[in-house]
Amino acid sequence: MNKHTPPSVPSTPTPKKRVAIVDDHTMMRGGMKAFIESLPDFDCCWTAGDAREAMTLVESDLPDILLMDITLPDRNGIEVVKDIHALHSDLPILMMSMHDEAYYALRALKAGAKGYMMKNISYDIYERALRRVAEGGTWLSEAMSEQMIQVYTSGTRRDGEDGLDVLTDREFEVFQLIGEGKSTHDVAEALHISTKTVDVHRSNIRSKLKMEDGSAVVRFAIRWIESRRAVSQ
Repeated sequence: MNKHTPPSVPSTPTPKKRVAIVDDHTMMRGGMKAFIESLPDFDCCWTAGDAREAMTLVESDLPDILLMDITLPDRNGIEVVKDIHALHSDLPILMMSMHDEAYYALRALKAGAKGYMMKNISYDIYERALRRVAEGGTWLSEAMSEQMIQVYTSGTRRDGEDGLDVLTDREFEVFQLIGEGKSTHDVAEALHISTKTVDVHRSNIRSKLKMEDGSAVVRFAIRWIESRRAVSQ
C-alpha cells in the first residue's frame, strides 16, 4: 500500500533588507550601492547626497536600514540622525565616517544610531556591521567597545568632562579640525561650507567654551586632540 505523499509547498523567499545610503561623495555612494547589492539578502533602495534629499526620501520610501555619513554639505549627519530617529525610532541607522570613532561614536549612539564604522574598514567588516544592525544589534569596533566598557566600569565619564558637550555636533566637528591644525579655508573645504560659516562656528565655540580669543581655542583644541591620541595609543 502506497503512503500518501503530501504535495510540496514552495517556500516563500525571505524579503531582502532594503538599505538606503546617504553620502555626499558620488563614488562612495556608487561603491556602497554595488557592495550592498552583491549581498544576496540586501538591496539598495535609494541613495542621497545631502541631508535635505535624505529627509525627503525617508518620508516617501522608508528603508529597513539607513547608512548615514557624518559630513554632509548642508547639515551634520548626527543632527540628521536625531531628526530621523525622532520620527522613526525603529529605523536602524548605521553611521559611517572618516572621523575617528573615538571622537564621534558616543555622540552618534546618543543621537539614535545603532552603530558607527570607519569608511576605511574592509568590506567584510562592513558586511558584519550591516548584518549586526539588521538583526537588531549595535555595532562598534572591538577597540571602541573595549574603551567604552573601561570608561563605564571605571566609573569615569568622558562625556562632558572637558566641557565639549556644550558644542553642537557641527561645532564639535569644526573644533576637531581646528585641533588637527586645519585653517579656516581647510575646514570650509572639508565640511563643504563657506569660510564665513566656519568663522561663525569658531566664534560660537569660543563663546561656549568661555575662551578669551581665537588663539586660546586653537591651543585648547590642539591639546585636546593630542590627549586623545595619547590615550588611544
